[in-house]
Order: sequence, then C-alpha cells, then structure tokens
Amino acid sequence: MENYFANDPQYVKNTELSKEEKNTAVLMHLSILSGLIVPVAGLIVPVIIWALKRSESPYIDEQGKEIINFMINIIIAGIFVALLSLILIGFLLMIPYVLYFIIVPIIAAVKCSDGVYYKYPFIFRFIK
Repeated sequence: MENYFANDPQYVKNTELSKEEKNTAVLMHLSILSGLIVPVAGLIVPVIIWALKRSESPYIDEQGKEIINFMINIIIAGIFVALLSLILIGFLLMIPYVLYFIIVPIIAAVKCSDGVYYKYPFIFRFIK
C-alpha cells in the first residue's frame, strides 16, 4: 500500500485490489444515494451488499463498516436537524446536511475506484 496524500492516514491507496473489489466498494458508496428515491433503501442496499461480499475482501469489509458508520451519523444528524427545525434553526442546517449527504458518498465512490481506503470526514466511528 502506498500513502495517497502525503501524511494523511485518511487516504491510503492499495494497488493490489482487484477491479471487482473496487467496483463493489463504488457500488456500496453510490447505493447510499438510493435513499434519495426510496428513503430506507439508502441504508438497506449498502448493508445487503456489504453482508454478501464482506468475507471476500478486507477492503470491502472496511468500506462497508465505514458506510454503516456514515449512515448512523446521517440518521443521528437528521434527527438533530429535524428537532432544531421546530425552533427554526434547523432549516438553516438542512442545506449543508443534504449537500453533505449527497456529495461525500460521490467523493467516496471516486476514491474507491482508485483503490483508496476512504474514511468519511466529520463522523464518529461506532463500528470498528
């Protein structure tokens, strides 16, 4: 493995990954966006893919755990924003919340297509 961006441990590139491993990780990250069409699908689809493929590759397992952590954080943040909307502050937070939910999985998918062990920024990791 080589360090992808200087000393930042968030981006470590693995040059030994197969195309299938990379494509599975990309699919898992992009399947989060299916939640925009069918709300629960954004959580269920990546978890199903991860559950079926995690034993095949440590890379897929690691990215699956990262996705689950991301989704847990998104759900908690969504509840927080919804509660703050009751006092009108949450409406201001809704735009960055939605942008983060859409943009970061796309960035993750692009990084995974390069074989990078991507870690979502600004999240707590409940599953290690």
